[in-house]
Amino acid sequence: MNAHSPIWRPFTQMKTTPEPLKVKRGDGVWLELEDDRRILDCISSWWVTIHGHSHPALAEALYQQAQQLEHVIFAGFTHDPAEQLARNLLAHLPSELTRVFFSDNGSTSVEVALKMAYQYWRNLGEQRSTFITFEGGYHGDTIGAMSIGSGSTWWQPFRDLMFETALVPFPATYRGDSTIERKEAEVLETIEQLLKQQNIIGIFIEPLIQGAGGMRMCRPQFLQALRTLADQFNVLLIYDEVMTGFGRTGELFACVKSAATPDIICLSKGLSGGCLPLSVTIANEAIYQAFYQDDPTQAFYHGHSYTGNPLACATGVVSLELLTQNPNAYKRLEDLHWKFLDRYLLAHSRLKQFRVCGTIAAMEIKTDDESGYFNAIAPLLRSKFLEAGFLLRPLGDTLYIMPPYCITADELESIYEVIDRTLSAL
Repeated sequence: MNAHSPIWRPFTQMKTTPEPLKVKRGDGVWLELEDDRRILDCISSWWVTIHGHSHPALAEALYQQAQQLEHVIFAGFTHDPAEQLARNLLAHLPSELTRVFFSDNGSTSVEVALKMAYQYWRNLGEQRSTFITFEGGYHGDTIGAMSIGSGSTWWQPFRDLMFETALVPFPATYRGDSTIERKEAEVLETIEQLLKQQNIIGIFIEPLIQGAGGMRMCRPQFLQALRTLADQFNVLLIYDEVMTGFGRTGELFACVKSAATPDIICLSKGLSGGCLPLSVTIANEAIYQAFYQDDPTQAFYHGHSYTGNPLACATGVVSLELLTQNPNAYKRLEDLHWKFLDRYLLAHSRLKQFRVCGTIAAMEIKTDDESGYFNAIAPLLRSKFLEAGFLLRPLGDTLYIMPPYCITADELESIYEVIDRTLSAL
């Protein structure tokens, strides 16, 4: 590692990691490095760059807004980009979701949801204390977000700082899974028993796809059953759509695809088209009305310096317009994934448990090591893929593809070709 660099990088053991690659520009699905090599971005640069790099419409929106208003305190003031983005988002979400709270990133959108849900019951005069969460869940790296993602091995050093949740299995499924209905029934029975304790604040879940937990996927039927249980026992259902929002599941939002509406939804990543940090937490009207009181102590006291930043909101408005103008850009990718999986990988001796949801394809790599994020296959494959000109970052022994929506069929096929070639050479 370059001892002269002052940068401490994320999710990195700085002593053993290779030198970072310096990127000088991006164009669509391509990243151009300082040495002029070109890398195909197969994962949308941490899942945010949905339209591709350096999209001209996003750059123009940023340029135009920067000449008018770069930022203003969002307490006591507002501005057109935030107002427009909030209204446009609500137009594409279930009608039950009515109130938009701005913040800065996925972790903080989750913190907002946690505090909002907890205080909601307090404002109603109820002392509820526990969230139901799912094994393998990842909701961010702040203390509250880590607490509800407590199944992760990353956060064991912080265990004493985190609050307890009621942790239940996630009914992950894949192509050819004959046990899924039994798994779902067992999980739902466990959740129902927890709900009978009557101290549950809400159920917190990544709908349809657990991201960092290994791109594990559940069925819409499971989410519909969660909605039924939440209604039956009068608890909140909260969706972390930080990753699954904005076309990732093949629909604009996982709640739309699953036909199961949450009480609170968290959105970030693709919200600004991958251009600037931005997030929102959106609640239904009943939650908002519990805070809408004469008593100032019942207000929601939460905020960030860059809440509702006009530059980020302006790119968010244009990003959503791009999605609605060309929905086929993300809707077409599921069929293409299955086409190339069938052509290159379904019969591969090193792979198993294939699954696809919208723009995301994932599979497990067969290894002799213990399954999980620290499986040694990940850094080995990451290095080999980069040598071949492809940005792929396996999550341990989980290999996944999550490209920008502007990718062509030929470019997507080249990803499957390099996976086949690389795994066959091991």
